[in-house]
Amino acid sequence: MDLKPGDVVILKSGGHPITVAEVDEETIVGLWMGSEGELFRETLPLAVLELAEIDVSDDEEGDDEEEGEEEDEDEEEEHGHKGKAA
Repeated sequence: MDLKPGDVVILKSGGHPITVAEVDEETIVGLWMGSEGELFRETLPLAVLELAEIDVSDDEEGDDEEEGEEEDEDEEEEHGHKGKAA
């Protein structure tokens, strides 16, 4: 696995995403935030890590779609009122 500082990995067994801070031949130094906001720093062997897949959360995608839907509804209301008044 070819890693560089800034990459995000995860333990093969699961857990929090880990940001790679340093890379050596067989290990990385990784940083991650605990559940209560504490910062952890640990040296981990490459053999226990895999690249993390970063997905855009559904909430962020949903917000964009909802905004567009609201704009469409506003336009429909405006056109509907104009059509009724004319």
